[in-house]
Amino acid sequence: MESPHSVSSQLVMMVAMAMTVIISPVLGQGDLKTGFYSSSCPKAEAIVRSTVENYFNKDPTLAAALLRLHFHDCFVQGCDGSVLIDTPSSERKALPNLGLRGFQVIDDAKSQLEASCPALVSCADILALAARDAVDLSGGPSWGVPTGRRDGRVSSSSVVSNLPGPADSIAVQRQKFAAKGLDDHDLVTLVGAHTLGQTACLFFRYRLYNFTATGNADPSMSQAFLQQMQSICPKDGDGSQRVALDKDSQLKFDVSFFKNVRDGLVILESDQRLWGDSSTRRVVENYAGNVRGLLGVRFNFEFPKAMIKMGSIDVKTGSQGEIRKICSKFN
Repeated sequence: MESPHSVSSQLVMMVAMAMTVIISPVLGQGDLKTGFYSSSCPKAEAIVRSTVENYFNKDPTLAAALLRLHFHDCFVQGCDGSVLIDTPSSERKALPNLGLRGFQVIDDAKSQLEASCPALVSCADILALAARDAVDLSGGPSWGVPTGRRDGRVSSSSVVSNLPGPADSIAVQRQKFAAKGLDDHDLVTLVGAHTLGQTACLFFRYRLYNFTATGNADPSMSQAFLQQMQSICPKDGDGSQRVALDKDSQLKFDVSFFKNVRDGLVILESDQRLWGDSSTRRVVENYAGNVRGLLGVRFNFEFPKAMIKMGSIDVKTGSQGEIRKICSKFN
C-alpha cells in the first residue's frame, strides 16, 4: 500500500502536469500552432469563448453538441469544417449527422470574427476552439488549441461512412480510430466525452428487449439499471425519448462515465464494450479509480492531449482549402 506521503506527492505531480496542459505555451501539432492568430486577430479566441459562453448560459446541453460537431467534422475528411456546409448533399445531411446541433453558435462566432478580422479565422478553427470552451465551461480542463486550419472545399453525404456507431464492437471501433491515427488510449479517452450529452431510446432500446436477437436484455447491464431504462424506454414507446449518456451528471465534465462503464450502467453498447476488452478496460480502470483525491486529474490531463491529436487529423493548412466568409457556404 502506498504511504499517504507518496500518494500526496503523486497528486501534486499530476496536478502540475495537468496545469501544463491548461497553460500550454506555443506548441506545434504538424503545421498547426497555438497562438496562430495572436498577431493577425488577437481577439479571435476571446470572441469564440464569449459566444460559446453566451449560448451555454442559456442552454448547457450545447456543450455536448459542440464537442460532437468537432468530432464528426474531424472523422470525415479531416478537421476542415466540412460538416458545417449546408447543401442538399453535404455531410450535414448524412444520416449519422442528422442529430447534430450547435451550428448557430459557430455561425454567430464567425459573423463576429468577420466583422473584427475579415477572411482570417477559419470555421474549422472555430469548431476546435468552441469544443475546448464547451469542455471548460462544463467543469472540465482547458488547453491551448493548436490553430491554423483552413476550411475544406468539399462536403458530401456519400463519404460519411466511417463514424463510430452505437452498436460497434471494440474491433470495429479500434479499426475506425486507427484509420485516423488514434490508438486504444485515444479511443477510450475521446469516448469519455460521453460524460456530457444525451441519446435517443431508438439507438439502444434493442439492448433492453432483444439483444443479439435473443429476445433477452444485454446481460452486461446492471439489473436495476435495466429496469430503470425499460421504464424510460418502453418496448413500443417513443424512440425519440432522450436519455443521458452519463446517468449521474450529463451536464458536468467528470469521470462518472467511466465508473458507469465499470459498473454496467452505460446506455450505448459501444461504450459498455470498453469494459470487455483487456486493452480498453485498463484505460477505463485508470480513469474510474479513486485514489485519495486523484479522481479526475488523470482524465483531465489526458483528454486535452487526445483532443489535440484528433484535432490534427488531415488538416488543411497554408494555401490549401479556403477561409470561408460564411461557415455554411463555400466561398
